[in-house]
Amino acid sequence: MTHPFLDLAPLSAGRFAAIEDRVARLLGTGQDVVIMQGEALLPLEGAIRGAAGPGTVALNVVTGPYGQTFGDWLRDCGATVHDLAVPFHTAVSAEQIRAALAEHPEIDFVSLVHAEAATGNTNPVAEIGEVVRAHGALFYLDAVASVGAEPVLPDAWGVDLCVIGAQKAMGGPAGVSAVSVSERAWARMAANPGAPRRSYLSLLDWRERWIGGGRKALPHAPAQLEMLALEACVERIEAEGLETVTARHAAAAAATRAGVLALGGGLEPYVYEAKDAAPVATTLRTPSGVDASGLVARALESDPALPLAAGGGALAGEMIRVNHYGPQATRGAVQGSLAALGAALAEKGLQADPEAARRAVEDAWGRPTGPGLSKA
Repeated sequence: MTHPFLDLAPLSAGRFAAIEDRVARLLGTGQDVVIMQGEALLPLEGAIRGAAGPGTVALNVVTGPYGQTFGDWLRDCGATVHDLAVPFHTAVSAEQIRAALAEHPEIDFVSLVHAEAATGNTNPVAEIGEVVRAHGALFYLDAVASVGAEPVLPDAWGVDLCVIGAQKAMGGPAGVSAVSVSERAWARMAANPGAPRRSYLSLLDWRERWIGGGRKALPHAPAQLEMLALEACVERIEAEGLETVTARHAAAAAATRAGVLALGGGLEPYVYEAKDAAPVATTLRTPSGVDASGLVARALESDPALPLAAGGGALAGEMIRVNHYGPQATRGAVQGSLAALGAALAEKGLQADPEAARRAVEDAWGRPTGPGLSKA
């Protein structure tokens, strides 16, 4: 008995390298791109542990929970860490970065999350990159939630370590991820005695055993199904067009924000300013006395497939996430989510206007400009 998922020819080194090249083109980068065989936390941690050590002085920007995690990893490596934390309902500015670097000129490593899907904000990486480049620090960027939803350009922005995952806006698998690595970052890792070697976390192993050998022999058996899913995911983006994919996410975010403001019922955008709101997902603040988890559970009873979730951890009681990314970055997903939330609010005796929300979504989305902006 055969099965299409199980009875596959082994993935060749050439096919693996070709998938890496397609990811590099997606990022517009000439840097080395390594596809690592695990969820994005693998290269996120591996890149920090490879590039940071007891001599590192890091500026760690905290605009959500992942920024907090990066600070913990940096400290565990022995780095001196200066956290720059801003409220989760906003974004960090290039001026704040510049001031922090001026206050601590010894900083040689900057870690930043591009978009925090958990809190719904996005940071102006292009402007921040100019500041970091002028200072001369190594620039590490988590672009897992932003890639596919908004531009991610590591070369143009001076990013030395750019980590992406396919499971959000790219609409792909969670079991593999990728990191682009500049020559400066490779040199920093090679000079770091504490960088992981002969380890699942090691980027240096990939450089020495894979890239250094001309990408002719894989260092270990690849995650075949996940690699094929990543290839299919990139093919789909190439066919639709990356600009169309990002435009679809931007339309979904703008429509969700407009629809929530029209819906009423006490719901409001969690991120105050539209310019700080991430295209990958829109976060909402519930009215006082309304539990976000309970409201989401009630809304999902009408349609469990809606891209709704309560915030994580301490935010579970007050935050709702509309995860309009990947295949859910559509007008229908936004309309359905707001209608379900409106009905759940009405059950609690709160005045909501789903029809006004529907009209606002239509007005904000505007006329379709391509297949990615259909009403599907």
